[in-house]
Amino acid sequence: MLDIDALTQPLVLDGGLSTALEEQGVSLDGALWTARLLGEEPEQLAQAHRAYFLAGAKVATTASYQVSVEGLVAAGYDVQQAQGLITLSVTLAQDVRAELADTHQGLLVAASVGPYGAFLADGSEYRGRYGVSSARLRDFHGPRLELLAAAGPDLLAVETIPDADEAEVLVALLDDLDVPAWFSYSVRGSTTNAGQPLADAYAVLAGSRSIIAAGVNCSEQSDVLGAVRDAVAATGLPAVAYPNRGGTWDADTKEWSSGDALDLALVESWISAGARLVGGCCGTRPADIADLADVVGRLRAG
Repeated sequence: MLDIDALTQPLVLDGGLSTALEEQGVSLDGALWTARLLGEEPEQLAQAHRAYFLAGAKVATTASYQVSVEGLVAAGYDVQQAQGLITLSVTLAQDVRAELADTHQGLLVAASVGPYGAFLADGSEYRGRYGVSSARLRDFHGPRLELLAAAGPDLLAVETIPDADEAEVLVALLDDLDVPAWFSYSVRGSTTNAGQPLADAYAVLAGSRSIIAAGVNCSEQSDVLGAVRDAVAATGLPAVAYPNRGGTWDADTKEWSSGDALDLALVESWISAGARLVGGCCGTRPADIADLADVVGRLRAG
């Protein structure tokens, strides 16, 4: 398990799992997205985790972002199979870590927990405000959080959360589990993607027993520094920062437009503001993480 005392120096996260898979020639069509591979091509997921570790990432984020018992059952699996695939998302990354243990020490596995909107697969993960009750969100998130926690990851990666109302539900569930987690919003300027002021949104996370880092992911690089500052100010925790490589998401075609590469010149300002978990999200490839790892290594040495 990772604890807050281990975050005195920055750690490099991986990049976009879907991006690495696409580089491997994998099709990610369908509502399950990367989770489709858990039941059909798990070796492709292992290859992607391996590529990021070899590029210099210290943390592998599992293929559980868009996965749930409900979603897997809708795709044709029975409940027991669905539960097994959720657990497999963690053990795949753990197995790759074990494979590299002789040459790469200190590697960690973070079990991804995406928003309710990712399950809907209609772009609402970038908007929030799903029009469902808190009870519905608890019923959706609770079972998969329990399954992921039971698989023994080093921490949970609660990511791309667009809405502070969903965050309130998740924080309560996380504290019931008492498993360390980072928590990152998707943001637009000075607000969550749902439009709530970031200071208010990060205040929802303050005082959580389980959250050890708070910040931003799946957002524009230019919005990261302000979000990191707001997260640190509201929570007093180390920050997490992993923006998109660049470009714009088209919810109709389910594709990213091309955009600028990760601007490594920004990384030092994020770390100076309190970021201790730094990586990339959509569009970020293993080669980008290798470049980021070089920058973070120089900053740690200096």
